[in-house]
Amino acid sequence: MSDFSARAIILRRIDHGDYDLIVTLMTKEYGKLSLIAKNAKKSIKRFSGVLELFSALDIIGKKGRGKLPILMEASLVQPYTGIRCDILKTAYASYFAEVVNIWVEEGKPQKSLYSLLEYVFHLLDQNALSGEELSIIFQMRFLALSGLSPNLVECGKCRTTLEQFDDNRIYIDFSKGGILCQNCITSIQEKRLLSAGTVKQLLWVNNSDLKKAERIRFTPHAIMEGLDFLEKFVFFQMGKEPRSLKFLRNIRMTI
Repeated sequence: MSDFSARAIILRRIDHGDYDLIVTLMTKEYGKLSLIAKNAKKSIKRFSGVLELFSALDIIGKKGRGKLPILMEASLVQPYTGIRCDILKTAYASYFAEVVNIWVEEGKPQKSLYSLLEYVFHLLDQNALSGEELSIIFQMRFLALSGLSPNLVECGKCRTTLEQFDDNRIYIDFSKGGILCQNCITSIQEKRLLSAGTVKQLLWVNNSDLKKAERIRFTPHAIMEGLDFLEKFVFFQMGKEPRSLKFLRNIRMTI
């Protein structure tokens, strides 16, 4: 990679020395990239007000002498100020960004995942859906795009389909990757439960296109169950709990 241009969303920024920033971006063309923005903390002309978290940018970079490419130019496409001025929205956006940052490898293009992140940031910024609803949509679609979707269609042991389950309470076994029927739950040490209605709404989110998915209206019970399940399942699959998740949960409890 020599000189390059890309559409990008800022996932993370950290100080580097007295004047520089290292920014981690999810780009449409190249996947996740980390670049050094030299003199970004004192240069009014080049980067003033541009390198804010969650912002969408058009960037130009070039390979530097060190390990990181250099961010040469950045122009603002969408600031998503509606996210950063609201603490709950900021908490959700931080969680989405950190999940992507943890999971995605540097330099591996994932256009569908970029589009998902852009989509949820846009709706969050515009108040089109609540943060809770968007979090369910984001996590279900992220898991699907990453090949980590929970099996919510049939028992993970005997393959009995969800429609054949007798009980409205659906048991979840993370080690089996999804749901278990009543006949197969005896060996689970820690039983997690979802209602059948919640499971069906989660499946609908995954099986519909995004425009249809955003029209779903979750019941308060489905939101509570869905968030609890998905935040734990994402953590289980990634093997690492995002630090932003604790912040998000604390904010949710106080609002």
